[in-house]
Amino acid sequence: MATIINNPQPIQPVQQPGNNGGSNFLLGVILIIIVLTAVFYYGLPYLRSGISSAPQVNVPSQINVNVKQPQK
Repeated sequence: MATIINNPQPIQPVQQPGNNGGSNFLLGVILIIIVLTAVFYYGLPYLRSGISSAPQVNVPSQINVNVKQPQK
């Protein structure tokens, strides 16, 4: 005699009319815009300040180029 296993169908969540995930998409887009704005506002100046931290070289405004030859 064969054994019969009766598995019930999984319960599907109730779909509400008009709720197709559009609000979640809009919330995600707004969140991405906020994150990108923060990266541009805080991240780019931080990167620029790291690049411009090169050593300072002081060059005098006048250089004396008169060379005195030793007398023979």
